[in-house]
Amino acid sequence: MLRKIIKIDENKCNGCGACAAACHEGAIEMVNGKAKLTREDYCDGLGDCLPACPVDAITFEEREAPAYDEEAVRKAKMQKHGIKLPCGCPGTQSKAIKRDAENSEACNTLPSVSRLSQWPVQIKLVPVTAPYFDGANLLIAADCTAYAYGNFHNEFIRNLITLIGCPKLDEGDYAEKLTAIISNNDIKSVTIVRMEVPCCGGIENAAKRALQASGKFIPWRVVTVTTDGRLSE
Repeated sequence: MLRKIIKIDENKCNGCGACAAACHEGAIEMVNGKAKLTREDYCDGLGDCLPACPVDAITFEEREAPAYDEEAVRKAKMQKHGIKLPCGCPGTQSKAIKRDAENSEACNTLPSVSRLSQWPVQIKLVPVTAPYFDGANLLIAADCTAYAYGNFHNEFIRNLITLIGCPKLDEGDYAEKLTAIISNNDIKSVTIVRMEVPCCGGIENAAKRALQASGKFIPWRVVTVTTDGRLSE
């Protein structure tokens, strides 16, 4: 494609390396004492390297060049800094969160300390067969509940595996995913926390249908949070 890209005059280049350091994308490398544009697809054409060059060896030109590959640049940066690349979106990478004894003890008196024990928490993102579901007490909560009720971490998230969603804003129905989670894992109990607003009934109904479809007899309860932050079971 025809686009704006940098051009390095090797005759002017004094080999200081300032341009390579200024290039956030890693498109410039020092080769045999001279700066070279080694990855044209890493050059975004914005020219952060131009003002760094003390001998004005860098200019812009418009020519045929590969398109700027932002995703390739992102992966290269992560690998350079030793960050393991997860499969797909980093936000969907499943992991358990360990709390040390001191942190756990502090949680008894400090509501601000996180009690979350796994990631991800969004119903649509969580893996159906994640190991933390084995023997879990499950919390299925409308996402607004944690904002409305101040002590949510200590009273609900603590010692439970957390799943959240918004039946009004999320597309589709949660029942199928919840059925798969309950059917394929040893779930000990289910706590459903919803807001008092009518649209929030969607998450309660989905959880109830999932429990029924699973064919399992599991203890469950529904807790309603009022819009002014009170509990109503």
